[in-house]
Amino acid sequence: MEDYLQQILRARVYDIAKETPLELAKRLSHRLNNKVWLKREDLQPVFSFKLRGAFNKMAQLSEEDLKKGVIASSAGNHAQGVALSAKFLNCRAVIVMPTTTPEVKVRAVRNHGAEVILYGDNYDESFEEAIRLTKSSEMSFIHPFDDTDVIAGQGTIGMEILRQAKEPPEAIYVAVGGGGLIGGIAAYVKSLWPQTEIVGVEPKDSAAMTESLKAGKIIELDKIGLFADGVAVRKVGAKTFPLAQKYVDRMVTVCTDEICAAIKDVFEDTRSILEPAGALAIAGLKADVNDRKTQNKNLVAVACGANMNFDRLRFVAERAELGEEREAMLSVEIPEKPGSLRDLCTLLESRSLTEFSYRMSDSKRAQIFMGVEVKGHKDRLQLIDLLQKANFKCLDLSQDELAKSHLRHMVGGRLPGKTEAIFGKNYIELLYRFEFPEKPGALMNFVSTMHPDWSISIFHYRNHGSDVGRIVVGVVVPKNEMKKWEIFLENLGYPCWDESKNPAYELFLGAHSS
Repeated sequence: MEDYLQQILRARVYDIAKETPLELAKRLSHRLNNKVWLKREDLQPVFSFKLRGAFNKMAQLSEEDLKKGVIASSAGNHAQGVALSAKFLNCRAVIVMPTTTPEVKVRAVRNHGAEVILYGDNYDESFEEAIRLTKSSEMSFIHPFDDTDVIAGQGTIGMEILRQAKEPPEAIYVAVGGGGLIGGIAAYVKSLWPQTEIVGVEPKDSAAMTESLKAGKIIELDKIGLFADGVAVRKVGAKTFPLAQKYVDRMVTVCTDEICAAIKDVFEDTRSILEPAGALAIAGLKADVNDRKTQNKNLVAVACGANMNFDRLRFVAERAELGEEREAMLSVEIPEKPGSLRDLCTLLESRSLTEFSYRMSDSKRAQIFMGVEVKGHKDRLQLIDLLQKANFKCLDLSQDELAKSHLRHMVGGRLPGKTEAIFGKNYIELLYRFEFPEKPGALMNFVSTMHPDWSISIFHYRNHGSDVGRIVVGVVVPKNEMKKWEIFLENLGYPCWDESKNPAYELFLGAHSS
């Protein structure tokens, strides 16, 4: 421990990295009834803590070694840390990245002046290629986590937390991939504040350190999840594992939805968007507080990175509400008769809907897929009980991965036959798009003003977080009541568009020809 303590104190990081603030997350603190402090490593020049360890390692190299250059394998943050450090030290840097690396990350590394070699389908393959190139070129390999100088560089975060905190926190939560970050922080903190707990956080589908600590030896995982790609490693380091064994008090694992909820929590407090691995410690802190019923304590979470791919934001936004248990996803069965949809909406009128999808397909009953805002686990169960007591069959899909990832986007279909064959030759199915002000009661107002004898054959609504809500409605109307339909549209007052002749409707939603 003293060796690491001295190395951390001597670590050269501030030539290029900066001391990041320890900020109180006011909203999250209020919600959790604890003081939650964020160590803002997302504010580093490369938006990640990785710069500290990479530079400290490279700053220890001799002039001769720097002339030969450095090489690293990484799909993201470590690559940028090495590239920027090499630019500062005026040495050549070669980064081997998997061919699957998003172009935005490849471009970021090249912008710092490094050479990029795309090799292999995953990190393990690019790592092996980097090692091969190191041996053939005599360049210095900069390991992303399993190196004493790298660990010491990351440990300066613990040194700053101790300097910035007014009193020892109850616990410090740290994301764990290969173990370099938590190893460095723990080695320093435990030497001065042994009473402060060091809690590691991993995704449930990439829990290499958790499994290794349980087994008492390093375990290599057969497969790993890639959502939190910054911590997606199959095997922790030979140098970092003993540090975790000695200094880490416990591990916490979280799911993808919980990580997404943590990204949203940090955004609400700071207006910054963390990457999944960067929000991992916050997700673990929240889960741990909930499990252990912690109250009125000082808790620190290291926000370790913000290199978010923009195209992931839609997924994060969808999953955040489920991760926070603020949304329930339900399948509700209603009888296929006029007025039944209105009865369901009346039952839900005090709640905000996030999604509502339905397509008539059976003459006796209909299945509706809907998202409903709830206030937590207990409220979700109460909602299901309310629906069942009203004789609506209800299936909770909130934890169903198939429903969350796929079914919610696939609900729909076509009528089993021509409209005339089902309802009679005097009926017609109309399809309209509507826009309405996104406020409580607006959706219910729409349903309640419709003629009770008209059958709703299609209904799709999804909350997109804007000030205007959008719905698509299919209605089966008697041909001799078209004037009534026009009066309904006029009295409703919402902007609307007739999509009954839209070719996409004919192809995917219209009645079967036979």
